Amino acid sequence: MSSKPYISYIDPKSMKDAAMLAELDRCKSYGTPRPESQAIRAHVPAAFWSFANTWRDVFHNGVADHGIKELCRLYVSRSVLCEFCGNQRSIKAAKAGAVVEDQTKDLINFESSKQYSEKQKAALSYAEAITWDLPVDDKFWARLHKHFSEPELVEIGYFIAITMGQQRWLRTLNIEHHQILAGTDGSMAPGFEDMDALKRSKSDPNYWAKKKPAPNSSAA
Repeated sequence: MSSKPYISYIDPKSMKDAAMLAELDRCKSYGTPRPESQAIRAHVPAAFWSFANTWRDVFHNGVADHGIKELCRLYVSRSVLCEFCGNQRSIKAAKAGAVVEDQTKDLINFESSKQYSEKQKAALSYAEAITWDLPVDDKFWARLHKHFSEPELVEIGYFIAITMGQQRWLRTLNIEHHQILAGTDGSMAPGFEDMDALKRSKSDPNYWAKKKPAPNSSAA
């Protein structure tokens, strides 16, 4: 596999737009998103800002709990095998204690896991149904309405759809962390804080074996 992305990064040094540079610097320190994916979107400023604004307004802010949305994002990452997205974390969710690292290990088997609340499991079932195109029924929706308001269900569903599409796209691009504005570990998962750590993690013979791209057997 090529070590270069299949669509080039826009070098921040070549950018003239101060607002775009400021947004990339924020990505470097606080992600998600990380600067590499935004350096690809920067080929089309409208795409760059569309994603940045959606991420701010729907993921980081919005009406639904941020930690719930972070779990759904990570569920999608594990399902579609987007390593780039799966190896980053929301600093906001971590600081709030809304998502702990142990929870990320049980995502695919969330229904049988003791790591999640019933509300979290309901949200993850929503992510599962959208990601895997599973059939749904009145019981499925009754479960969601028990835990979430309709505005929350709109926001969570919209966010799942947005992040699923983006992650499926990003995994085709062969992009990697620490290639644009490297030097900080903002939003990176344990073991991926810098390029050396990332290489050590991916050289682990068990790294790929830990990936389970299969939906919950209880819901499939």
